[in-house]
Amino acid sequence: MNDAAPGLDFIGTKLLLTHDGALLTCLRDDFDHIPFPAHWDLPGGGREAGETPMQCGLRELAEEFGIELPPERLTARAFPSAQSPGRTAWLLHGTILAQEIAAIRFGDEGQEWRMMPVAGFLAHPRAVPHFKNWINAVLSNNYQIGDTQP
Repeated sequence: MNDAAPGLDFIGTKLLLTHDGALLTCLRDDFDHIPFPAHWDLPGGGREAGETPMQCGLRELAEEFGIELPPERLTARAFPSAQSPGRTAWLLHGTILAQEIAAIRFGDEGQEWRMMPVAGFLAHPRAVPHFKNWINAVLSNNYQIGDTQP
């Protein structure tokens, strides 16, 4: 059972989208007022009123990368929020197809995007640190919190 059910207290959703051993990443803007400036990040962001974790993640993906994925291609895991103790954050996981990568239209948040080898992200000194643990947990099937429905 899940300790962090998808209720009103989740903060946001990120996406772990992989293709041939690489994952979709973006380089955050370099502004002092944002968390982890100039760090490599995963797509996604903060929840808007009334959204489910899936709706939040898919909206953020469309805004940031201009692509839409069907929800049935994604699995979801809840994690304790690193930035808001006592709250929940979600990670959607699935594969991204070559034609979807080719269709990416990068939005106005962030400096650039790239398909980065998973090992490269995990070893990168400027990758958002807590996402390394999330990625390891999901890809190794060593989940921190049980199966959930977003």
